[in-house]
Amino acid sequence: MRDQRDRRAGRLRRVLVCAAAVPVVFVAAGCSSDSGSDGSGSGGTGQSASTDSSKGSTSASPTVQAARYHKLPGACGALSKKTLGELIPEGSKSGKEGTSDDIESRASCSWNSLDSNGVKGSQFRWLNVSLLRFDSDVSRGSGESQAKAYYTKQVQGAQGVTGAKNSKSVPVSGVGNEAMAVRYDLKKKEGSFKQTTVVARVENVVITLDYNGAGLAGEKTPDATELTRDAEKATKEVVAAVTSANGTNAGTTKPSPSQSASKAAGGSSSKTASASPSKSASKKS
Repeated sequence: MRDQRDRRAGRLRRVLVCAAAVPVVFVAAGCSSDSGSDGSGSGGTGQSASTDSSKGSTSASPTVQAARYHKLPGACGALSKKTLGELIPEGSKSGKEGTSDDIESRASCSWNSLDSNGVKGSQFRWLNVSLLRFDSDVSRGSGESQAKAYYTKQVQGAQGVTGAKNSKSVPVSGVGNEAMAVRYDLKKKEGSFKQTTVVARVENVVITLDYNGAGLAGEKTPDATELTRDAEKATKEVVAAVTSANGTNAGTTKPSPSQSASKAAGGSSSKTASASPSKSASKKS
């Protein structure tokens, strides 16, 4: 009997031991799962990769140097009455402003003069001033770099006028950051014209000044050197007008982030970038 009781007691102890062991298994399994989520298993690796990916996607916004000049003077008021009286003696009040959908980015004005000397003929003069300003934009570059490219394009256009004879290009000093005077002879049905085109750049603004003259109905042909000198003087005056219109604090703005994507869609920068070269050759009278 005693042996039987001992055997039953032994079996009971074994059952209790096994029953007590079951929670240990679950705890172990639970610890194993937790350790994986803490980073020792695949869960930790995924979290680290996500964090690294998030850090890698963050980058500095692109920047572009701010444009120095933010507006243009009125084209018809860019030249003094004295200068107009010298270049367009009989037409200083005949200024005709060109159409523009953004007067702070583009402007133009033209004048013409017919000074009659009776039976001796007449002296004809035509003057046109065009201004184009470029805004800085991350997709196109700084306003100055765009102006440089447009300046070169304008000079090349003046040098390649169809039918031009005796063409000569001369750099002009003391007029903006850079300037070039292109002069040539052009034969028209009205007579022989002397033409001068001065292209100048001041920071992010390009100025194209066209000036031509002819002696009609027996009048002598104007002197090309004199016309060019007058055109250069007038261009220098327009450059001063651009600077004055922007005040003494022009260009003090610090380079800014994408000036920007908002303008690239339809602001003034996108309009100026699409501007065509001077059409002065086709407009010469």
